[in-house]
Amino acid sequence: MTTRNPSAAGASGAGRVVVLDIVGLQQEHLDQGLAPNVAGLLAGKPSGPLEPSFPSVTVPAQTTLSTGQSPAAHGDVSSGEFDRERQAAEFWERDRGGRTRLWEAASDEAGLTTGALFFQHLIGTSADVAVTPSPIEDEDNNLIEMDCWTTPDGFYDDLREEYGHFPLHNYWGPVADERSSEWILAAARESIARSDPDLLWVYVPHLDYDAQRHGPDSPELREAVGVVDDLVGEFLDWLESTPRWAETAVGVVNEYGFNAVDTPVFPNRALREAGLLAVRDDGEGGEAVDIAGSSAFAMVDHQIAHVYTDRPAAARKVLEALPGVDAVLEGEARGDADHPNAGDLVAVADADAWFQYYWWTDDADAPSYATEMDIHAKPGFDPCELFLGDEGLVTLDPTKVSGSHGRIDPDTRGFYGFGGPAAPDGSSGGVVDARRFAPTVADLLGVADDVSLTFERPSLFAGPRA
Repeated sequence: MTTRNPSAAGASGAGRVVVLDIVGLQQEHLDQGLAPNVAGLLAGKPSGPLEPSFPSVTVPAQTTLSTGQSPAAHGDVSSGEFDRERQAAEFWERDRGGRTRLWEAASDEAGLTTGALFFQHLIGTSADVAVTPSPIEDEDNNLIEMDCWTTPDGFYDDLREEYGHFPLHNYWGPVADERSSEWILAAARESIARSDPDLLWVYVPHLDYDAQRHGPDSPELREAVGVVDDLVGEFLDWLESTPRWAETAVGVVNEYGFNAVDTPVFPNRALREAGLLAVRDDGEGGEAVDIAGSSAFAMVDHQIAHVYTDRPAAARKVLEALPGVDAVLEGEARGDADHPNAGDLVAVADADAWFQYYWWTDDADAPSYATEMDIHAKPGFDPCELFLGDEGLVTLDPTKVSGSHGRIDPDTRGFYGFGGPAAPDGSSGGVVDARRFAPTVADLLGVADDVSLTFERPSLFAGPRA
């Protein structure tokens, strides 16, 4: 293993790379003048649309960007995980598991100081600095006290003392907004000031909320782009004042774009009507899905549904006849999602449609968690949590949702760019595969040959530099 001296990196690349994952930012936002600070950072530098791997939902997209592999290789095929042995679907589990991302590989194998803030599955990471929400909850998942898991130990206590508790309710839910992004960027400044990482990967979340609430073409989203650009501009002004600015490259990336949607689709209702999905009394006056007693169950995630079934032909027939379903994929046809973790069938919604997990037809039969902010109990992603309900905290009206993602379309491409004094000049020339982002960061840092990650695509800067 070669241990690199980052401070001497200026001649061949970057001594420091700061990655900002501004989820929801697209090329058109820069073209329309909505993000002048980001545009100024990237002027004359490589940037443009990014083709995500399928499915283009949060956890698969994040793991692809940070490993250079497709979901078929890394195994994160959804933001939830289905345990076939326990017959249970679980969303947003919060530990690292067996995942090795670039910040772990660069720290463990290349001797760099690394950090990651607010990416999924960070608990237990070997990065030198990390922050991720880990609220203390009771047995019913009710919040007792806000907390974050951090490394080094005690870092959250210091952040809380300076900036207050992380605003969890502004990170997701009916009042989610820019205050979460603001706090995270403050934590990024503190991470750099205290730990001086050579690689820092930062998730900037709040555009995602307005894209889902109001749609990708809405005035609300345009306004939110300006807000996040102001926050990023303030962060960049600060970053320019740090001693290592001359050797810094700033990567800007967005995981995916959004489709405008107006059609919620309910695969579990259709499977139930066909006799393939069973329910049981949840003990609180509602219906719970009986996954173990069912022949087919759909774990939904935006515009993708992973269908786990022992009767694939029957389930396929039901789903293919369901309005709003564009395709039902099986085996190798699942493409980037062809992995044992994926559903036996993978359903893809029409561009203007999305999948909701509901299996009940009368709201009186909804399980108790349906109207609550209970992301770990729900066996599917629930964007209705972005809207206040009439009978509970969360609405049961899925027609309120106006934006979704997951399928791959020209309008749902992400975005990437590399700016700052240590980023090469030039352009990429066309749409870039998301798998090229991690090897490009490794290349800039000069550690591509020192990490054991198997990159499926080359760095943007492989070969002679422009």
